[in-house]
Amino acid sequence: MTPQSQIYTGAFADPVFEAQAVFRILMDCFARPGTIGRLSTAAAPPAPLGEASGAIALTLCDHDTPVWLSPALSKSSVPTWIAFHTGAGVTETKDEARFAFFEKGATVPGFDQFALGTQEYPDRSTTLVVEVEALEGGQPLIGRGPGIKNGIVIAPKSLPGVFLDLWAANRAVFPRGIDLVLTAREAVLCLPRTTKLERE
Repeated sequence: MTPQSQIYTGAFADPVFEAQAVFRILMDCFARPGTIGRLSTAAAPPAPLGEASGAIALTLCDHDTPVWLSPALSKSSVPTWIAFHTGAGVTETKDEARFAFFEKGATVPGFDQFALGTQEYPDRSTTLVVEVEALEGGQPLIGRGPGIKNGIVIAPKSLPGVFLDLWAANRAVFPRGIDLVLTAREAVLCLPRTTKLERE
């Protein structure tokens, strides 16, 4: 399959039904931070965008949601694939983006480079979608906050070493701040800005 032909393939076979299914899983995972959701629907975006991240793009992005892509994604067929299937345009300005996507192994910059919302409109922020090696098997972290009853242990693999510092700085500006979706293959783990994380 040529890079050009990849642009037109890999989207949902049943866009309405499958997007609704992905949306429900994402909302459930945001309501219960730290739980791992398995997407039952398939997306096959061009490399290096992962399948769960591609499904999220198909579900949440549209012509009103500017997207920022990591350097490797922006140099691939991904920008055209997203534009063709969702109508979303790509911005090079981080704080203009509603969604930002990172492939596995990409360097994640400081969260404060993205839109953090305002005190009056905290929802006008960027949601980061970051693919990691796995959602289990990494450094254990304890999550606490709304939607978490007695604390939850998460252990995403290949998070950057400075992740906890980035997350603490993000929580410090609450109610402003970014929300985070971690993906690995067909699975997702959501961390809203209300979640506190610390080493186990």
